Amino acid sequence: MKQRCAWANSSQLYLDYHDSEWGLPVHDDRKLFEFLILEGAQAGLSWSTILNKRQGYVQAFDNFEAIKIANYSDTKVQELLLNPGIVRNRLKIQAAIQNARSFLEVQNQYGSFDAYIWQFVDGKPVQNSWKSLQEIPPKTKESDAMSKELKKLEFTFVGSTICYAFMQAVGMVNDHTIDCFRWQEVRDFALSNSNPTQFDVPPGPQGK
Repeated sequence: MKQRCAWANSSQLYLDYHDSEWGLPVHDDRKLFEFLILEGAQAGLSWSTILNKRQGYVQAFDNFEAIKIANYSDTKVQELLLNPGIVRNRLKIQAAIQNARSFLEVQNQYGSFDAYIWQFVDGKPVQNSWKSLQEIPPKTKESDAMSKELKKLEFTFVGSTICYAFMQAVGMVNDHTIDCFRWQEVRDFALSNSNPTQFDVPPGPQGK
């Protein structure tokens, strides 16, 4: 049996996500935006709740196409508030819309959100060597900086803890514990794909 991060063994949902996505560097703008919205939606909830509703979010939020979300009307907001496939929280829904607008501004200014967000780790994943989950911090100076700058750009639901969870999810940091089989795989993948344009990120598990 493969050794995994302790949290991955709590459900098949977590196991699939852990093995296929978590910690793998992401450089696709749409996918980065997806994780930004999902991590914000998680605030105060469990990640399993969000993973269970992930496909609902894909459908409800137009496959995370920021340009469409940025133009959502009040009628669309009301529709989303009645959608059981997502977290029906008005502030989080409005945050997704505002974040889409800010996301588009970043793309316009920097050429891509990828170019902007990866600067907080100097363009390459931080390779950590944690022995246990207890060693992994809830936030870091990098996530503090990211949170501060995103807030200046009028992003919301981007506190430092949320930003660090985002960094873990999109592979800006490799926080697999060293006894996990994915620690070395993710490390090797990042080292062999130093050019962001060469990353081939697999799609997430469907129907979760």
